[in-house]
Amino acid sequence: MNKPLRRVSVFCVLLILALLAWVTWLQGAKASTFTDDPHNPRVSIAKYANPLGNILVDGQPVTGSTATDGTLRNKRTYKNGPLYAPVTGFTSQIFGSNQLESLYGDLLDGSDSRLQNPGDALTRQRPKGGDVATTIDSKVQKAGYEALGNKTGAAVALDPATGKVLGMVSTPSYDPGKFAGSGSGDQQAWKDLSADKKHPEINRALRQPLPPGSTFKLVVAAAALENGLYSSVDEATDSPDPYVLPGTRTTLKNESASAPCKNATIRTALQYSCNTVFAKMAADLGQDKVRAQAEKFGFNNGKLDTPVRAGKSLYPQGMDKAQTALSGIGQFDDTATPLQMAMVSAAIANGGDLQTPQMVDKLTDSGGNTLQQYEPEKCGKAISQRTAEQLQSSMETVVNEGTGSKAKIDGLTVGGKTGTAQHGVDNEGTPYAWFVSYAKDGKGHQVAVAVMVEDSDAARSEISGGGLAGPVAKAMMKAALS
Repeated sequence: MNKPLRRVSVFCVLLILALLAWVTWLQGAKASTFTDDPHNPRVSIAKYANPLGNILVDGQPVTGSTATDGTLRNKRTYKNGPLYAPVTGFTSQIFGSNQLESLYGDLLDGSDSRLQNPGDALTRQRPKGGDVATTIDSKVQKAGYEALGNKTGAAVALDPATGKVLGMVSTPSYDPGKFAGSGSGDQQAWKDLSADKKHPEINRALRQPLPPGSTFKLVVAAAALENGLYSSVDEATDSPDPYVLPGTRTTLKNESASAPCKNATIRTALQYSCNTVFAKMAADLGQDKVRAQAEKFGFNNGKLDTPVRAGKSLYPQGMDKAQTALSGIGQFDDTATPLQMAMVSAAIANGGDLQTPQMVDKLTDSGGNTLQQYEPEKCGKAISQRTAEQLQSSMETVVNEGTGSKAKIDGLTVGGKTGTAQHGVDNEGTPYAWFVSYAKDGKGHQVAVAVMVEDSDAARSEISGGGLAGPVAKAMMKAALS
């Protein structure tokens, strides 16, 4: 063979070897990259080739699948879509997925390796999708949704002993089934949802921290008792009325001029929601002690998963004494989600033990066999047993004799705290109405609820936590323990 031909031959061999190496690299190291690429149409084709697994409430599916005539042979359907949208999220052939639909997408579409048996591996067939069993109680969910009605707001109900989420409601809601497919109607439904000024796509229960108002006084009261500022909820506090914010000439007053707030006990201050008492209490404690207590309840945690990631509830730092005082009544830069305030109430009801909130009970294959069981997980000790008992007693006074009377339920022990949070420049915004509570039936069953009403058709003068949010909490507590 002459020299030029030999060089061409070697070059061709090298090209073949390079091509083989490239193909091997693509099919090996880079295979998962192409498989997981959402722009790869084969991913969606495989996902929707068969009916998806389901998300369950009370053991019954609140999702489903229906056959289509397109390349994507099945699409997701929803039963009572607006009711359960804050729990399920959505999955769409065009717009992807979120919440439980996204977190457990591999299980639901059958690509989770735990679903495969040896036969599936040999035939390279995708198994039937598995199911996600939630902790949601349909009675509690429905009660909260109906009680909120046309109000803009959210509510969360927890089992204090386990952390199980019994109800998670956000209104206004949306129907995820309207844009689950790939047709023009689905695209228009998505545009309509995105253009809605009330933003029904936001999960207000988890993802919208707002000023908690007077419900935050429970955290300050806990800090005062835990740090020995006061020995009991029935000890008189050092609280002038009105109260001049430290370092300023600004006078802080109480909502009711006739309320017995001067030097009131913690019990009385919670009963009448005395701003002066808790503002001075926070200033006396100092921001570091209040923050430490708030963080024991879950504030400032940016990685709280239910398993859906919750928005971060904030207790600020770097404040002066006047700002610290305002933070003590749930104002200044305090923010909290309804989930966070439900955690506060749940820890108090549970003797000070805070459980990690969880919305999923177990994962199963299509035959109902358990793949993963979620057990209760303790988040930490928020307060002592004694402090919890004293705060329970005070919260029960709020319901029996104070601003939370609309949450009373015959046959149940109910504790609560109302809150009305101002916001906007010079507080011109519509106040947020809050109510946090718990109920016990005396037989070992209990529930903790937090409700936030962001907007309603009530006149501004009629907006109050007890009046707007209290009845929603009552409906959910009654449903949970009936």
